[in-house]
Amino acid sequence: MKNFIILSFLAFSCVEAKCSRRQLKDITDKLDELEKLVSDGQQKLDDKQLQLSEKVQQISDGQQQFTQKVQQISDVQQNLIDGQENLQQKIESIEDRMGESCKGKWHLGMNINPADGHIFGYTVGWATGNDIGKSEEALTKDYLSANVWVLPASYIAIVRHQQGVVDAVKVFKFKVLGESLSIRFGLPRMNPGRQIVTFGGPIQESIASDAENLEDDPIFSVGGDLAFNWAYSNNGCRIALTGGHLSEADVNDDNTHGLGNHFAVNPLTNTIANNQWTHDISNIQDCPLQTCTNVRVQGTDHGPGPHLKSGPVYGNYAIYVSQTASKFPEPGFKLGLEIKV
Repeated sequence: MKNFIILSFLAFSCVEAKCSRRQLKDITDKLDELEKLVSDGQQKLDDKQLQLSEKVQQISDGQQQFTQKVQQISDVQQNLIDGQENLQQKIESIEDRMGESCKGKWHLGMNINPADGHIFGYTVGWATGNDIGKSEEALTKDYLSANVWVLPASYIAIVRHQQGVVDAVKVFKFKVLGESLSIRFGLPRMNPGRQIVTFGGPIQESIASDAENLEDDPIFSVGGDLAFNWAYSNNGCRIALTGGHLSEADVNDDNTHGLGNHFAVNPLTNTIANNQWTHDISNIQDCPLQTCTNVRVQGTDHGPGPHLKSGPVYGNYAIYVSQTASKFPEPGFKLGLEIKV
């Protein structure tokens, strides 16, 4: 710009001084060159300004994109937090349901009172699963619940109790899970019978410190697993333990003892030969037919067979089943038709 001014002044002075045409043309040419340089410089400056403006716009767009990305990240983080909260709630809900399922419920299927005037022998109730007794007397007299008899069961508890208060309990896990007592004691399982239905012995055995008459109790004086439908010759025992004596299939010795017994029956078809030898509960003893005429039974619920001798009642014997519960309340617990644990 300074050179342009100087050249312009020289041109004006030259005109005043009447310079030669050549001198004036040289000055004019220089002015044209300088003007072109200025024009070119201005164009480059404009181009640079445009580039700078584009860069500024790119930076602005980049900042906007960055702000959007930050917002997206923030949204993702919030979604993750919300998802974690929802997941925790679902986990807690599942844990609650699993906990409830694992705890489960026990159902009273049968109660045997060996001195209530009703005989729960081998052929009564076990195979048919018909209702016996009243629910309000379920823990004081003989009782069978048809509804419970058909429930799927994976665990069984045999409970000796005094007026509904637990005296002793054994819990077993069935080998075959989910079958009902109706199936396990039904006619198809009675022939040939003689099933060992649990394994590993009791998974729980709890006995009150003041419990009496344990030396020959059919459930609590011997160990082992549960044997169902123990058929031998013309005799049958519905529940015995493998720790006691299990007679051979063709031996007529009247010497397997437990719950639900009969010494004169076809145990494969559930038909009675005569009613003299039916009885609720016989205690653990070695009293073979050939040499012994003093079969000790609990209470008075038995046939008039002369070998059957009434004896003390050790308690009522309740049979509970559950599909999920593997733990039963301890001695001292007050029983009911259903027990949540």
